[in-house]
Amino acid sequence: MPRPRTLTVCALLAALTTALAVTVGTDGYHFDPAGLSWWYAVCWALFAVAVWAVREVPARAVAPLVLAGSLAIAVTGLVAPPRTSTDMYRYAWDGRVQAAGISPYDHVPADPALSRLRDPWLFPSGAACTGPDRARVSAEVCTRLNRPRVHTIYPPQAEGYFRVVHALSPDGARHKPLQIGGALLSVATTVALLLILRRRGARWRAAYWAWCPAVPVEAVNNAHVDVLGVLFTVAALGVVARHRRAGGALLGLAVATKMLPAVVLPGALAGVRGVRDAARVAVTAAVVVTVLYVPYLLWSRASVFGFLGGYVAEEGYDDASARNRFALLRLVLPDAWALPAVVVVLAAVAVYVMRRGDPERPWAGALTVTGTAFLLLTPGYSWYALLLVALVALDGRWEWLAVAVAGAARYVTARAFGEPDTVGTTAYAVAAGLVLAAWVWRRRTGRPGGQEPAARGGSSAATRDASSVVSR
Repeated sequence: MPRPRTLTVCALLAALTTALAVTVGTDGYHFDPAGLSWWYAVCWALFAVAVWAVREVPARAVAPLVLAGSLAIAVTGLVAPPRTSTDMYRYAWDGRVQAAGISPYDHVPADPALSRLRDPWLFPSGAACTGPDRARVSAEVCTRLNRPRVHTIYPPQAEGYFRVVHALSPDGARHKPLQIGGALLSVATTVALLLILRRRGARWRAAYWAWCPAVPVEAVNNAHVDVLGVLFTVAALGVVARHRRAGGALLGLAVATKMLPAVVLPGALAGVRGVRDAARVAVTAAVVVTVLYVPYLLWSRASVFGFLGGYVAEEGYDDASARNRFALLRLVLPDAWALPAVVVVLAAVAVYVMRRGDPERPWAGALTVTGTAFLLLTPGYSWYALLLVALVALDGRWEWLAVAVAGAARYVTARAFGEPDTVGTTAYAVAAGLVLAAWVWRRRTGRPGGQEPAARGGSSAATRDASSVVSR
C-alpha cells in the first residue's frame, strides 16, 4: 500500500498535470499574456512543492514516480497546437523540403521555386491569414513560418531529425508528429537522468527535469529541437568521465543539433590535466560536428550556416542596446564594454571550471558555465533554458532554475507591460540575486554545490556513494 508521502506526491502531480493542461490550452501569448503568466506561476509553484515532497518518498518508489510523472506531464504538451512559438512550423517545412530531394539550406521558404511544396497548413490563404503568427509570402498567400525570407539556421543533426520525423509522419498529421517526438525525447531524457543519478542515491533530482513546467511547454507543445540537444548533452556528461571519446562524440551530436550545448565543454573537461585526455573529448566532438556537416556541404549550393550570422545581429549580440542583451552588465557598464566583459568573465569561469572542477561531476562545472552565460547574455527566448533545467537535475543546485523562470518572464510576462525590457532585466536581476544568495548560504553551511540529501529509504550502497561524493 502506498505510503502517505507517496500519495501526497501523487496528488501534487495530479494538480500539476491539470494546471499544465489548462496552461497549454490557454491561448494567451498574444491576447492575454498577463493571464497566461499567472498560470505559469501556478505551475511553477506546484512544481516546486512536488519536487520538495518527493525528497521524502521511499527510495524504491522514486524512479517509478518520477518516470510516471514525466509521462503524464509530457502528455499535457499535446493538448493544443504550438502556443508561444512558431519554430516548429519551420522544422516541418525543412523536413518536407529534404524529402523532396532539396537541401534545406538552398532556398528561403518564400522562394517561388518551392511553391509546389506548399500546402494550406503551412501556407494558408484568405481568412486564415488573419492570425497573429502569419507572414505574407504574396498578396494571396501567407505562412505560419517565421522569417520566411531567410535561410534556415538549424545545424545538420537537427535537419536530420526533421527529415526522420517527416518520413515517419502520416499524411495530414501536421504538428502532432513533432510534438510527439518532443514528448518521447523529454521522457528519454528523464530515463537518462535516472540512470546517471542512480549511483549517487539522488534519483529524485531527475524530477527537476521530468516535472519542470518548461519541458511540456517548450519541448513538447512548441516542439523545440533543443530537447534533442539536451538528451545528447545529458548522455555526454554521464559518460565522459569514464569514456572520453564516447562523451566527446555525444557532445558533438548535441552541438550539431543546437549550437548552445557547446557551452558545457569546460564542464566536460573539468579536472582534466593531460592534453591527450582533453583532446579525446574536444577533438572527437569537433570531428563529429564536421562529419555531420559534410553531407550537407556536398549537397548544398548555399551556406550551411544559413541565417546564423543574421540571427546574431538580429538578437543584438553584436549591439548591446538592440534587444536588451547583456542587460545586467549594462546596469553597471557602458554598452560598448558589455560584450568584452562577457568574453572576459566567461573565459575566466571556463578556465576555473577546467582547472578546479570535479571530473567525476562534469555537470557541476557545466551548470556553472551555462548559468553564468545566461545571466551575462540575458537571452529573450525561454526554450534556451531547457539545457539549464537538465543540468540542474544532474547537479542539484535548484537556485539556477530561477534563470529559467526569468527567461519565461522575459518572453511571456513582459508582453503584458509597456516596458518589456524593464521586466526582463528585473527578472534576470532577481534570478542573479537568488543564485548569489544560495552560493553564500552553501559556503556558510559547508554544503558543496549540488550535494543534496538522498531520498529516504535509499540503499546503503547509494548512501555510501553519496557520502563519498560529499567528502571529495
